[in-house]
Amino acid sequence: MGRKSQNGKPAGGGLLPSGLTRRGFLKGAGVSAATTALLDTTLVQMAEAQAKADNDGVVGPGEVKVTLNINGQDKQVTVLPSATLAAALRDDLEMTGTKVVCDRGACSACTVMLDGVTVCSCMTLAVDVGDRKVTTIEGLQQGDKLHPVQEAFVENDALQCGFCTPGMVMSCASLLQHNPNPTLDDVKHACAGNLCRCGTYPKVFAAALDAARKMKNA
Repeated sequence: MGRKSQNGKPAGGGLLPSGLTRRGFLKGAGVSAATTALLDTTLVQMAEAQAKADNDGVVGPGEVKVTLNINGQDKQVTVLPSATLAAALRDDLEMTGTKVVCDRGACSACTVMLDGVTVCSCMTLAVDVGDRKVTTIEGLQQGDKLHPVQEAFVENDALQCGFCTPGMVMSCASLLQHNPNPTLDDVKHACAGNLCRCGTYPKVFAAALDAARKMKNA
């Protein structure tokens, strides 16, 4: 018969001082060991994935060199991966025609074209532009000759404070590039995301239609 303690229970009995049984303790130890092994495996996999990402050209966290094709010319800038296209244009290239008003994609004052498609440059990362061609308000005119939309904005007095004007012009120019015979509804749809606190919408619409007529008769 096994050795007993003073209280009559087996010596070193089935319960540890904490109340945990030896069997439970051993099971827990086994689970802990398995968990540790799994964690080690996970950490190794994460390290391998990070190494692969580094080799695949993932940028950051420091500044990186980016080449942007802007208005037909390649421009190299050194920016943080978090830098927007708007910031790169204004701060690094000193192309301040593109305006930043809301800085969250709500007003479209910062509108530029990427391969002819309008985007909010404040919501576009410079490192994501890639090989796409950027057209800004400065790139619409040819030398000293204004783009027909720019001329029409002047002639129709389609601006007041001017903060929204570059974005409005870019939206209208993009519309005429894809649709040379727009209706009033087409113009309204193209400018739907462009906000003007001054309320110059009627003049903007008239300017876009005027520019379309002039471009068709040119």
